[in-house]
Amino acid sequence: MSPVDMVKRPMPKQEPFERVRNFDEVALGYTAELAAEEAARCLACKKPGCVAGCPVAVDIPAFIKCLAEDDPAGGIRAIKRTNALPAVCGRVCPQEEQCEQGCILGKKGESVAIGRLERYLADWEAEQGEIEPPPPPPPNGLCVAVVGSGPAGITVAADLALLGYKVTMFEALHEAGGVLTYGIPEFRLPKAIVRREVDYVRSLGVEVRLDYVVGKTRTIDRLQESYDAVFVGTGAGLPWFLGIPGENLNGVFSANEYLTRCNLMRGYRFPKWDTPLKRAAQVAVFGGGNVAMDSARTALRLGAEEAHIVYRRSRAELPARAEEVENAGEEGVIFDFLTLPVRLIGDARGWLTGVECRRMELGEPDESGRRRPIEIPGSEYVMPADASICAIGNSPNPLIAMTTPGLAVGKRGTIEIDEQTGHTSREAVWAGGDVVTGAATVISAMGAGRRAAKAIHAALSGGGPDDQGGSQGNGGGGDEA
Repeated sequence: MSPVDMVKRPMPKQEPFERVRNFDEVALGYTAELAAEEAARCLACKKPGCVAGCPVAVDIPAFIKCLAEDDPAGGIRAIKRTNALPAVCGRVCPQEEQCEQGCILGKKGESVAIGRLERYLADWEAEQGEIEPPPPPPPNGLCVAVVGSGPAGITVAADLALLGYKVTMFEALHEAGGVLTYGIPEFRLPKAIVRREVDYVRSLGVEVRLDYVVGKTRTIDRLQESYDAVFVGTGAGLPWFLGIPGENLNGVFSANEYLTRCNLMRGYRFPKWDTPLKRAAQVAVFGGGNVAMDSARTALRLGAEEAHIVYRRSRAELPARAEEVENAGEEGVIFDFLTLPVRLIGDARGWLTGVECRRMELGEPDESGRRRPIEIPGSEYVMPADASICAIGNSPNPLIAMTTPGLAVGKRGTIEIDEQTGHTSREAVWAGGDVVTGAATVISAMGAGRRAAKAIHAALSGGGPDDQGGSQGNGGGGDEA
């Protein structure tokens, strides 16, 4: 094998000085030529480690083989046998930690760019015009309610619809997609792509009800009067804060609020959209994950002169994807490593003016395996800032747990489940995704959705050990919901 075959084909991107001024997608996608060259690198292993690393078990060798043989239609069909969101996964999944980590080429060089090829095929399909769904299965007379239209809910809905279930997906917000819509910036995941993927699920026969807050509009108990099973995939939308003085000042945001205002509410298009978002000059973002990178990069696009990532560990411990860290650095995001915010400072009018920070050093590894940050006494200084964004994590909204008697939850409000099936402590109620794990990846939520769909089918059809849902069928299809 020649040395060039050990290197991935690079992803074409907007230049940093251009993209930091717009919300257009940063990564432009492979051309047909680049996709064919990259697909040709695949060794077609007899025991593909890439498939073992995929939470939804996409037949990766099959779709790459189709692409190498100039059969993109066959390639996208191979993907969609197990993945209803290929355009999304090809853009935001951490392939380097999952499928690509199992690629044998990665042991001596660079793995095959599986995610980029998946994105190419999904975009190719979209360019062909209307996406044709698979033939509808015969209805089985059973009804399933899916609460939440994020990646877990979409996966459950698609899998069960393809098995003949009448599925209704309930979404609290005015657009479907969950975190894909409100939490990921346009420049990383265009909302038109999310709408396209949701429309595909609708084409399978799934009904989507918007502005429907389960736990308030109707409870889980009420849904169970009309549905044979309920799946809860409501995500983790309750933000965490640092608990430091000054967090009630004007100009202090959670990443959840900041990104929701920009993404779902189109704040970046003000005044065309009447949802203004504070245009700050100096922004401090607390955290080191992908959400922190998204927040800082968004702030720059909204006109900030400086956007700082304030992170208490070093660069080596950053949990964000290397690709997102690289993009953020190229765009001018400033990284303040080994730095801990301890107090937010405001003026007489209650507006944020600065962040008091303390320097840190790394000690011994903690339970996560990362070196524990230790404060350096007397190292305090003030960082000027007129906006701060806290991006340190989220918990599930407690509404479902508060209104569902007998639903077991953990100390952070996550729903407790059987890890193999997704079944909760409530009869005929399953759950998966961030509402169970806390904030995690899109593909891990999809994997949980697939496991739950399989368990729901086994239970309702009487074909498995998790048979708690009954198989007679309510038949109402949610008419009373």
